[in-house]
Amino acid sequence: MRIGELSRRTGVSVPTIKYYVREGLLPAGQLTSPNQASYDEAHVRRLRLIRALLDVGGLSVAGIREVIEAVDDPEQPVHKMLGSVADQVVPQYGDGGEPGERLTAARKTVAGLIERRGWRSYPEAAAAEALAVALAALEDAGHGAFAVEVLDDYAAAAERVAQVDLDYVARNVVREELVESVVVGTVLGDAMFAALRRLAHIDASGRIFGPGD
Repeated sequence: MRIGELSRRTGVSVPTIKYYVREGLLPAGQLTSPNQASYDEAHVRRLRLIRALLDVGGLSVAGIREVIEAVDDPEQPVHKMLGSVADQVVPQYGDGGEPGERLTAARKTVAGLIERRGWRSYPEAAAAEALAVALAALEDAGHGAFAVEVLDDYAAAAERVAQVDLDYVARNVVREELVESVVVGTVLGDAMFAALRRLAHIDASGRIFGPGD
């Protein structure tokens, strides 16, 4: 297909496609003449991945390039590749300064949780740091007991949701589609789960605190 058709199929403008090629995010098309190039389904998949990383994941061009390099490295195991992608879409916190006492304590709590549940993760992961920041914020707000009492219940629920997520992701066999599923599932899945949690809160509140029948 010509670049115009590629643009129509993906909704990405021709100048933007050329920009992605210049930045090394998208392979150049196969030259069919000095001024014409042909593109195929691999380019369609790559453009879908780039747009998912940019529009849904909110990654920078540099971040997208890191993900693309992981996708294009056949020696990198799928688990490691997906982990690097997930780290890219998890919000980053902190200014690099010395952590306060509460954040230090929260990091120890997170490390203990990972070890206790036997998770194949590590305390330095972006998601682990995000959890530590959330726990420290709960402590700052005077609700540290909330985390102590429900953390393992939340972790158990997260394990079930993660299994469902990865069962869905595993249906894709192309590396680009695997990554796209992780990005979309992580960002939009978080929004969907938060909405479901709110709906469940309404129901539980009505059952516990609502007027009796």
